[in-house]
Amino acid sequence: MRILLILLLFFQQTPKVEVLEKAEYEALVEQGYAVIDVRTPEEFKEGHIKGALNIDVKSEAFVNEIQKLTPSDTLLIYCRSGRRSQYAAQVMVSFGFQKIYDLEGGFLRWESE
Repeated sequence: MRILLILLLFFQQTPKVEVLEKAEYEALVEQGYAVIDVRTPEEFKEGHIKGALNIDVKSEAFVNEIQKLTPSDTLLIYCRSGRRSQYAAQVMVSFGFQKIYDLEGGFLRWESE
C-alpha cells in the first residue's frame, strides 16, 4: 500500500525540470528570470548568456551557492552542451527547487542559431 501511495504522488507531480528549445528559453531570459551557467569560470569568461550567474557544477562550492537561491523561483540553467546542466538540475531538485528550465543543446546551441 505504501509503495502505491508513493507511486501515485510521483506520477501526479508536475515536472520540475523542463528542457526547452532555444526560442522558448530565450523568451524566458527576456522575461528576466534568473539564468545560471553551470560551466567552469574559464568557460564562462569565454562567453555566456547576458546576465547569467556562474555557479560551476564541478566546484565544491556548488551546493553552498545554490542554497543561496530561492527554491520557489523559476530558474534557467545551461552548460556547454546540456549534460552538466541535467546533472545540476537534478541536484537542485533534490534541494527543493520547484521549477527549472534547461537549455537544450546548451551554450553551443545558443551560439549556433
